Amino acid sequence: MGILIALLVLSILIFFHELGHFAAARYFGVQVDVFSIGFGKKLYSKMIGKTQWSISAIPLGGYVKMKGQDDSDPTALSYDEDSYNVKRPWQRIIILLAGPFANFLLAFILYFAIANIGVPKLLPYVGEVSKDTPAFHAGLTKEDKIVQVDGQNIHYWENIGEVINGTENDITLIVEREQRLITLSLSPKIIEDQNIFGEKITRRIIGISPLGKQSTVYYGLADGLDYAWEETKQASLLIVQSIQKLITGVVGADKLGGVITIVDVTAEASSAGILALFFFTALISVNLGVLNLLPIPALDGGHIMFNLYEMLTGKSASEQTMMYMTIIGWAILISLMMLGLYNDINRLVGGN
Repeated sequence: MGILIALLVLSILIFFHELGHFAAARYFGVQVDVFSIGFGKKLYSKMIGKTQWSISAIPLGGYVKMKGQDDSDPTALSYDEDSYNVKRPWQRIIILLAGPFANFLLAFILYFAIANIGVPKLLPYVGEVSKDTPAFHAGLTKEDKIVQVDGQNIHYWENIGEVINGTENDITLIVEREQRLITLSLSPKIIEDQNIFGEKITRRIIGISPLGKQSTVYYGLADGLDYAWEETKQASLLIVQSIQKLITGVVGADKLGGVITIVDVTAEASSAGILALFFFTALISVNLGVLNLLPIPALDGGHIMFNLYEMLTGKSASEQTMMYMTIIGWAILISLMMLGLYNDINRLVGGN
């Protein structure tokens, strides 16, 4: 069941991406010949207007085939009024941007839905206090509720670390214990740690863990929109940083995951509940949006690059250049897909 949900999620993400291209193309009067979810043999097709809507056998992508635009043959141009390649470069760029934009919009909608379903957050109650730590020596005890850190109000557990790591000197805590407020002073300990990319960082800690008390936060309309915007922005930044770390070698190529990993993690998220599924689907949607903007020929970003060149120089790239660049782009994409698949299989065989 989890795998079916994962494939459905992928299909929805692809559908939204291609729907963005489709809507922008039709807005500018471009004829769309095919709208396909999946590649390969067509399992189902239906003509609606002049567009063939299809579901194909390999559900690992999709495409919108516009008149006068064909990734498999960049020289297959049409000069009819309703062709993609006769439109102005800025119009073609908008058509290309519409796909990734649809993915960002879908992520935003999912985060907004999460905000209204209710976001579970840990409350700032102390669970365990490690021995010989600043918290231990200052007198913090189990079930203390941290109300303030250096004058900043603490609403949730996540706020504690944020505030402490934003300070440089000793800190003052206001703690609620048995309906009394107690003021404690302590000096955080600096430790070496690793971030999510495995890079060495330093953190300031006081030596406590959460008690586990939770609260569900429901956002109103304005706060929900703000929450959705911030989450979409943070997810986008995370994906961009991940790509940067991969290119610079901070993150090894063995960490690159393929479609098996995506399906596997999506299936696990679906079994953990609707919130987990929405969170992961939003992250994958942002991922698709960012990756498609990379300046690699055969991706939206590569086509945008060609159109920007035409806007700046007043002439389009030669057919030979387009052909060579597209072949290189496909070679890069296929290599990355094969590497991801190899890593997936390696993890499955190795049990990692």
